[in-house]
Amino acid sequence: MSGNPPTRPTRVLYVVSLFPCWSETFIVREIEQLIAAGVDVRILSLKPPSESMVQAGAQALMPRVIGPGLGPRGWWAALRQAVSQPMQLLTVLTSMLAGLWRQPAVLGKTLIGLMRSLAVLDALRAFNPQWIHAHWATYPSSAAWMLGRLLRLPFSFTSHAHDIFVEDQMLARKLADARLAITISDYNVGYLKRWSQPHGAPNYTRMRVVHCGVDLTEIAYTPDGRDPLLIATVGRMDPIKGFAVLIEALGRLRSHNIPFRCRLIGEGELRPELEAARRKLGLDDALEMPGARPQEAVRALLAEAAIFVMPSVTTPAGNQDGIPVALMEAMASGAAAVSTRVSGIPELVEHDRTGLLVDPHDVDGLAQALQRLLQDATLRRRLSDAARQRVEQQFDAATEAGKLLRHWQTALSGAEQVNAR
Repeated sequence: MSGNPPTRPTRVLYVVSLFPCWSETFIVREIEQLIAAGVDVRILSLKPPSESMVQAGAQALMPRVIGPGLGPRGWWAALRQAVSQPMQLLTVLTSMLAGLWRQPAVLGKTLIGLMRSLAVLDALRAFNPQWIHAHWATYPSSAAWMLGRLLRLPFSFTSHAHDIFVEDQMLARKLADARLAITISDYNVGYLKRWSQPHGAPNYTRMRVVHCGVDLTEIAYTPDGRDPLLIATVGRMDPIKGFAVLIEALGRLRSHNIPFRCRLIGEGELRPELEAARRKLGLDDALEMPGARPQEAVRALLAEAAIFVMPSVTTPAGNQDGIPVALMEAMASGAAAVSTRVSGIPELVEHDRTGLLVDPHDVDGLAQALQRLLQDATLRRRLSDAARQRVEQQFDAATEAGKLLRHWQTALSGAEQVNAR
């Protein structure tokens, strides 16, 4: 290797399923930090915008979005691209069929992603990216893999949670072909190594950990003046969040005459079930569930509540959280945290140091942890001080984006490191 410094990518194409996406603020932060570092980023969205609430940061990035383009002109453009490079496209299609023929629905959606990518291929060539990066090991990384082949560019992707724990959309092929396989926790590295051995994708030296981070310039640390009886939680009403377990734990607190209030911000398919559980336990006066709220309302809640709880669980199908960003934000702001020993969460919440941990589905353990924090202000302050420090050291968006950029730089230079960090 020459003595010249490694090549740093200055033009990067991001591939995502949907942009903007309300639940993926971490992608917005990552892109913002890369732009601040001098990287020109374009975003390929595989679906048209469909959400009513858009973060201010995402709105500012909209001029950088390319696609999707599958109107009549888009189909014609895709066909023209297919005719212009038939052998490359045939190779891509052959690999797709080999990897996805047992999943016809996934194959169909992946083909649509291919057509949408082909429809905007001229715009992508005009941008002339040096690197392609996707978030999620499902459709976005499949599109990045296809574009990498068609444009002869290196690609990487970030895996998170369900996309590796539950899904398998050509994962072995993408792990083998990616210049880098980024993931959000050390737990995931171990999982992927174990998964890769029998699946024929043992590129361990290409795995890197880059945490989803929070923008600490936007989150003031305010541990004082909080409502000591207010418990907050934020997330989709999805089985992996464990909100049913939380409601049972709140019922335990009520049965022991422990005063508290809880506010759950989020929406989802489990709302009827959660509302029924709230009524059954007589918690209508103690548990608020206002639905999805703007980011400003979430930040206000995180600044008000003395306690934040994330009772994540693993479902029978193996689905589970990664490291919830809402948990990072709460800990950064000064709330004392309670969570569970699931996935990468213990890398953020170290028991009795940066928060309290209980086993998933442990209703009594969760109730006892909440009671400890409700009744011990000194403990809350000790945990919140250490929690802010942990987020500053390991989950800062600017630091993590810089780490990602250095990984790309090293990979472009051909100097691959052996470790997973």
